[in-house]
Amino acid sequence: MDRIDAMRLYTRVVERRSFTLAAEDLGLPRSTATDAIKALEARLGVRLLQRTTRHVRPTLDGEAYYARCLQLLDEFEDAESAFHGKKPGGLLRVDVHGTLARRFVLPGLPRFLAEYPELQLYLSEGDRLVDLVREGIDCVLRVGTPSEPEMVARRVATLAEVSCAAPGYLTRHGVPASPDALDGHRMVGFRSSASGQLLPLEFTVDGVVQTRLLPATVSVNGAESLVAAARLGLGLIQVPRYHVEDDLRRGTLVEVLPQHPPSPSPVSLLYPRNRHLSPRVRVFIDWVVRAFEAQPDSDGVARVTT
Repeated sequence: MDRIDAMRLYTRVVERRSFTLAAEDLGLPRSTATDAIKALEARLGVRLLQRTTRHVRPTLDGEAYYARCLQLLDEFEDAESAFHGKKPGGLLRVDVHGTLARRFVLPGLPRFLAEYPELQLYLSEGDRLVDLVREGIDCVLRVGTPSEPEMVARRVATLAEVSCAAPGYLTRHGVPASPDALDGHRMVGFRSSASGQLLPLEFTVDGVVQTRLLPATVSVNGAESLVAAARLGLGLIQVPRYHVEDDLRRGTLVEVLPQHPPSPSPVSLLYPRNRHLSPRVRVFIDWVVRAFEAQPDSDGVARVTT
C-alpha cells in the first residue's frame, strides 16, 4: 500500500472509529487495514491510534497527523484533477431529510451522475442530527437554522412555511381569525432533534414573528408523521408549503391564517469546518444550489444569491 492510500485508510479509520468499518468503506480486508496502519505507525515512529476492544481513537500525535492528512489528500486530489482534467469520482455520502431528497435532489440525479460518471452517491435519510466525522458522512442537507459551531453552513434556499389543519379538525374547533383566537385549539407537536423540546408555532403579525405553544396530545419527531397526524385531525401543524401542496390542492388539509404566515425555513448544506472541501463534495454542493435555483416560484422556494 503506497503512502497516499495509507493516508486515505488512516483518515477513514479515525472518522469511523473502527478498522472494520474503514476497511469495508474502502473495499479492503480488515487484516490488510490493520497491517497497513501498523506499518504506517512504524514508519512514522509514533503511535497514532489507541485501540480498545470497543473503540479506536487517535492519540494526540494521531490527531495532528489526521489533520495534516486531510489537507494533503485534498491537495493531491485537486492537483490530479487540475492536471489530468479528471472529473471528481469516488463515494460521496450525503445525509438529507427524506422529503427534501425526494422533492429537490432525486429528480435531477440522473443528469448529475451523467456529468460525473465516476461518482457513487449514498443518500442516508434522517431528521436527527448526525456526527458527520464519526459516521463517515461528507455533508448534510438540512431544513432549519444551523446551530453546530463545528460545521460550515452554506445557505442554498429558503422554504415558505404554511399553517394548516384537516377540515374535520376545523369543523370541531373552528377556523381562527387571528393568532389571538387560538384558545381551545391544539397542535401536533414537533420535537426538536437537538433539544427534545416541542417547537412552538410561529405567526407573523405586523412584521413581527410571534410564537404560540399550543397543547399537543400527539408529538412526533418526523415530518412525514407530522403531516399524517394532521390529516387525521389531531391538530394544527406548520410545514414547508411544498410538503403539503398536494394536500392543499385536494382539500385533505386547509391553510389556516394565511395572512399571518410562519417565518420561512432556511435550507443549508453543512460540512465539517476542519475539512478542506474535496472536489466531489464541492461539485455536489454547487449542483444542489443549481437544483434549488431551478425550482418554480410557485413551490415557495426562495433562492439564495451568492
